[in-house]
Amino acid sequence: MAKKIKIKPGKTQSLIGFFVGIVFCLIGILVAIPSAGLFGIFWTIVAVIIIVSNGMNAFSDKGISTHEILIDESSRPIQEGQSLIGKGTAHLDQHANVSELKKDIQLRLKAAEELYQEGTITREEYEEKRKELLKKI
Repeated sequence: MAKKIKIKPGKTQSLIGFFVGIVFCLIGILVAIPSAGLFGIFWTIVAVIIIVSNGMNAFSDKGISTHEILIDESSRPIQEGQSLIGKGTAHLDQHANVSELKKDIQLRLKAAEELYQEGTITREEYEEKRKELLKKI
């Protein structure tokens, strides 16, 4: 089963886009519309869209996602004693594998928490992922 995660730009990137959009809008109003007519109107409309989309991402928790990641969750969960590194690690003892599993779960929990705090995933999605990861321990 594949899961989609939507990602929006960071606040700094959105702020930069917001102010660049304002500059483009002013150029459109003051230069492009008077000299280029219909093209100037199109330019200004695009600049307003840039301002609105970047402003939503910069100044609100809800924003417009610009990227989407597809995660394939159909692969088997890692079992105790199974190596996370690859097939050439048969010489590792079981304690090393458990340690790797623990580190992997900790990283995944931290990533899920960061996605929740950024507003990329909902609280329900975060809690579901957290429960799923803790079952692997």
